[in-house]
Amino acid sequence: MTNTQPAILGFDPGRDKCGVAVMGVDRQLYDHQVVAGNDAIAHIEILRRKFPIFLIVMGDQTTAKKWKQQLNQELTDMLNIILIDERYTTLEARERYWQMFPPTGLTKLLPKGMRQPPRPIDDIVAILLIERYLNRLTSKSLTDN
Repeated sequence: MTNTQPAILGFDPGRDKCGVAVMGVDRQLYDHQVVAGNDAIAHIEILRRKFPIFLIVMGDQTTAKKWKQQLNQELTDMLNIILIDERYTTLEARERYWQMFPPTGLTKLLPKGMRQPPRPIDDIVAILLIERYLNRLTSKSLTDN
């Protein structure tokens, strides 16, 4: 898939696993997945060859500083990295998971609050981080007028 729309890479860093997502500035989602922590930088490089990524937005919590430093050192060429407030994203991501992948079978019968996604949702957190960044841009441009 060739894409000329500038893209943003969302990165939810973790110790063991990381969420990665690529979204165009037009909010079209191109890719999202959960990768092992040790494979994250290699995976980001692959995505950079595939999409015109101009920016990384990353969660600002637990391991953010260490990851930001590592990304700056190991990526083949420098990219801007912006830290985004990631409070409550796990809760939002759980809800978004069920919007993206509606429950089926018995899961459908469970109350929303009791449903647990059947897989890690770090990639959905990465999507939410991109959306938070874009929403911040949009609201700034509206208040600037």
